[in-house]
Amino acid sequence: MNCTNHTAYVQCLPAPNITCKDHLGIEKVFTGREVGFYKPIACRNVNGYSYKVAVALSLFLGWLGADRFYLGYPALGLLKFCTVGFCGIGSLIDFILISMQIVGPSDGSSYIIDYYGARLTRLTITNATFRKMQTYP
Repeated sequence: MNCTNHTAYVQCLPAPNITCKDHLGIEKVFTGREVGFYKPIACRNVNGYSYKVAVALSLFLGWLGADRFYLGYPALGLLKFCTVGFCGIGSLIDFILISMQIVGPSDGSSYIIDYYGARLTRLTITNATFRKMQTYP
């Protein structure tokens, strides 16, 4: 909740009878009921686009462009509809791209994935990336 700029702030409640000293030197004893501080945690912004629905639409109705309409790309959806999914090749490519989470919702939000576990993260190589040379025995 309240995820903005990929950061959400969560209330942290200190344990009872914990004494903390702030930057001014003032001591405060917590009872366990008041908020001690707000901790920033990383989060994903979602706007209601389901991953399972997008994959199902791409698999079964991708040749009609329903997957692109659902994700908010009406021009590509209409183009896929008029060309019958680019003769099937575009439907297959879109199914792979949506399944790998490379193509997401047009508003830049993340999919709602209703299971916990690993999510795909895009890895990029930039000029700051260090490459270690492989040595052979």
